[in-house]
Amino acid sequence: MRKLLIIGYVWPEPKSSAAGSRMMQLIEAFQNDSYTITFASPCAKTDNAFDLNSIDVTTVEIELNNPSFDDFIKKLKPDVVMFDRFMMEEQFGWRVAEHCPKAIRILDTEDLHCLRKGRHKAFKDNQPFDDNYLFSDIAKREIASIYRCDLTLIISEAEIELLNKKFKVATELLQYTPFLLESLDESIVLPSFKERAHFITIGNFLHEPNYNSVLYLKHAIWPLIRKQLPKAEMHIYGAYASQKVTQLHNDKEGFLVKGFAEDVNEVMQQARVCLAPLQFGAGLKGKLIDAMVNGTPSGMSTIAAEGMFGDMEACGFIADDPDEFANNSVELYNDENLWSSKQQHGFEVINSRFNKITHSRKLLSRVEAITENLENHRLQNFMGSMLQHHTMQSTKFMSRWIEEKNKQV
Repeated sequence: MRKLLIIGYVWPEPKSSAAGSRMMQLIEAFQNDSYTITFASPCAKTDNAFDLNSIDVTTVEIELNNPSFDDFIKKLKPDVVMFDRFMMEEQFGWRVAEHCPKAIRILDTEDLHCLRKGRHKAFKDNQPFDDNYLFSDIAKREIASIYRCDLTLIISEAEIELLNKKFKVATELLQYTPFLLESLDESIVLPSFKERAHFITIGNFLHEPNYNSVLYLKHAIWPLIRKQLPKAEMHIYGAYASQKVTQLHNDKEGFLVKGFAEDVNEVMQQARVCLAPLQFGAGLKGKLIDAMVNGTPSGMSTIAAEGMFGDMEACGFIADDPDEFANNSVELYNDENLWSSKQQHGFEVINSRFNKITHSRKLLSRVEAITENLENHRLQNFMGSMLQHHTMQSTKFMSRWIEEKNKQV
C-alpha cells in the first residue's frame, strides 16, 4: 500500500475555511486510491481542527529546524509527500529530498500567495495591480518552490494561465485541481424563494480579503441596499471574528455579525442571496461554492468570480461599482424568476466544473505517470534541479545553524 505524507501549514479546519474543506477533499481522493495517509504539522491544533484520526489518517506533530524530522521521514518512507503551501516546502523540502529522494514531491498552493498579496498591496496603495506588484519577493519564493516540486496543484484555471504566461512555468509541472465535489442530486428539495429571507456572507476572518469585504459591505454597499429594502438584514458569518469584526454589528442597520457557523448549509439555505464583494484575493471562493451547493444565488465582484465559472453562466451577477452592486442585489432579491434562473446556473456549474470523480482521476493519473517516469520527469525540469541544488544547500545550512543555536538555549 502506497504512503502519502502531507505536511500542513495548519491542521485542516473544514468548518472554518475553504482551504480546510479542500484539504479534506484531497485526503479523500488519495484514500480512495488506496493510499495510507499521515498528516504532519508544526502548527498548534485549535478546537476547530478536524479529527483526522477518525478517518484513519495518522497525525504527527513535527518541529521546525529539528533533526527529529529526519528520523521520522526515514522511518516512514513515504511514496508521495504533499506540502500544504510553499512555506512548508521551504522548511521541509530539502529534508525530504535528502532522506527520501524517490518520493514524489507535490505542492498544494490553495491559492497563489504572490497574486493575493500583490493584489492586497496594490489595493492598499490605491494603485492598479500590475507586474510591479506581482513580481515580489513572495513570488520569487513561491515560484522557486513550484519548480523544486514534481507537481503543483493549482485551484484556478486563471492562476494556471498566469503561471504559464507571466512566470513561464511549464504546464507539465502544474495540475488543475479545483474543489472536488459530489454531483448535486436533483431530487433534493431546498427551501424556495419565498421560504428564504435576508442576505448572507461567510468567511474566515483570519483571511484578510474576507474582513476587508465585510468592511466594504458595511460602508459602501449595505446602506444602498438597506435604503431600498428597509426590512432586509445582512447576516455575517465566519470563524475567528475578532473585536474589530464584532464591533461592526448594528441591529438598527440590520447589519448582524453572527460569528461562527456550525453548519454552513443550514445558514446558507435560510438566506435568499449571498454577497461576496471581495476587493482583492486569489484562488476560488468557498463562499460561492457553498452558495451554489445550497441553491443560493450570489452577487460578487470580478475578483470573487475569477476562475469560478469558465464559459458558463454565473450563479448571480458580477459587479464592481457599489451602486451597480447594490441595485443588482436588490433586483436579485426581489425577482423570483431571475433568482430561480441564477440558482439553476449554480447547480450546473457545480456539476460541470467541480466533479470530484473527474478531477480526482486526473490528479491521481498524473501522480502515477510521474511515479513511473520520475527520473525523466525531473530531467526535463532543469530549473527545478538547479534550484533544488542551490536552495537546498542554503536552506539546509540555515536550518542547521538554527538547530545548533537552539541547543545552546
